[in-house]
Amino acid sequence: MTASNTPAAMQAPSRLVAVVVTYNRLDKLKDTLTSLLASPAEELQALVVVNNVSTDGTGAWLSEQSDPRLVVLESAENLGGAGGFEWGMREAVTRFDPDWLVVMDDDARPAPGALAAFSALDKREIDGVAAAVYFPDGRICEMNRPSRNPFWHGREFLRTLVGGRGGFHIAPADYQGGGRLVDVSSFVGLFVSRAAVARVGYPDGRLFVYGEDGLYTLGLSKAGGRIRFAPEIRFEHDCSTFEARPGQFRPLWKVYYYHRNLLFLYRMAAGWMFWPAMLLILPKWLMKLRNHPGERGAFLRLLVWAISDGLRGRVCRPHAEVLAAAG
Repeated sequence: MTASNTPAAMQAPSRLVAVVVTYNRLDKLKDTLTSLLASPAEELQALVVVNNVSTDGTGAWLSEQSDPRLVVLESAENLGGAGGFEWGMREAVTRFDPDWLVVMDDDARPAPGALAAFSALDKREIDGVAAAVYFPDGRICEMNRPSRNPFWHGREFLRTLVGGRGGFHIAPADYQGGGRLVDVSSFVGLFVSRAAVARVGYPDGRLFVYGEDGLYTLGLSKAGGRIRFAPEIRFEHDCSTFEARPGQFRPLWKVYYYHRNLLFLYRMAAGWMFWPAMLLILPKWLMKLRNHPGERGAFLRLLVWAISDGLRGRVCRPHAEVLAAAG
């Protein structure tokens, strides 16, 4: 029986290593590590945690943990999520030589049985697997909803013209289905194969935060990789980025990275249609000023920097400068 027609159940077990990036969210990190390390070694070979110089006792708590599968990387500076994922994934591959990596933030974690569901999944001819991500209350987590690139698919393009964001993100009904191929996914519950790493390398750590996942997965899809959305693999995301009010950034400095990196993503996705798309996108971004009363000057300054640097492909603005602009 050849490898191409071997039943999924007869395939050799995949060695899986998890990568978690953390910064000052010890209470949520504890839940995440507990969820991950509850899985047996045959489902999770190792867990790499990148600590971005947390000041809330995270380092001390991690040093007290005794599970031999846990490896802690202590950064000398805040690398952001992007830098943390790049470093963590590189170290995971170098140290453990896994078949697959699974990445997540410190406030995200697999639901019970998620890693077992991944282990049972037929992963032949698949380079990435995107989990179904929910809020703790059971609602679909919008920021982690995988998507198809509307500029590559005619039906999604037309639906996007009519319905906006909902036209290219997978539908809620897909969360009850049998899965489908997607082009873009977040780094919450994303499983990345070694074949994918060989094809496109690692995330760009210079992006600091936001969009590194979209750029990485879209780049993988553009290079011919196949990413499957698997609704049977459930993750929980206890996130608080917009908890103050819908559309409001907390902390404010995230305005810069969010919009700059989105421009990089839009340019990769849209190709020659990037500039016409900007005529529609930029006015919508300016309307977000209304969500930040009392700090609109700082918001506008960060947004202008984001647009300027995004259009020029600039990734070298010091984080200290961004923090100062945010006040």
